[in-house]
Amino acid sequence: MNKLIKLRDLLLWCLVLAFFGCGTSRHLEKKQDKKAVYEALGLNKGRKDNFALYKEAAGWLHVPHVDGGTSRKGTDCSFLVYTIYKTVYGKILERNSEEMLRYNCKRIRKKKLKEGDLVFFDTTGKPESYVNHVGIYLKENKFLHASTSKGVVVSNLSDNYYLKTWVCGGRVK
Repeated sequence: MNKLIKLRDLLLWCLVLAFFGCGTSRHLEKKQDKKAVYEALGLNKGRKDNFALYKEAAGWLHVPHVDGGTSRKGTDCSFLVYTIYKTVYGKILERNSEEMLRYNCKRIRKKKLKEGDLVFFDTTGKPESYVNHVGIYLKENKFLHASTSKGVVVSNLSDNYYLKTWVCGGRVK
């Protein structure tokens, strides 16, 4: 009988350690995951951040740019934005950057940008201004987009190229 009590106590302790031990390691993994996400995006962690957006954004980093691409094997800027918006916010946007601005957004100035707003550019260099590139504003003047030369990256709105090609921001309706 005494051996049964000791065996029962041992099993009980094993269950307690397994239950609480795993919870602690999962908590530490989540903290490390968050730190890795912010580091990958080059951002500082904030209390009010939409972590789902940042986690999804980090998952797309370095995916190659492919015109008309619709997967993690290759994407274009509008599919990247379309997919992240559908996943994170449950909203379906147009599949074209110009139409996203026209039908899904209210135009906003750069100073008014908030996390999750869209940023629109004209990278053609043509005299008439129209939209042919879109990204998602993160914070700290940074945005996620599919660069034709580098694939999916985080860039700074203050970079000369984006200052020259900037059209407007857009707040999704």
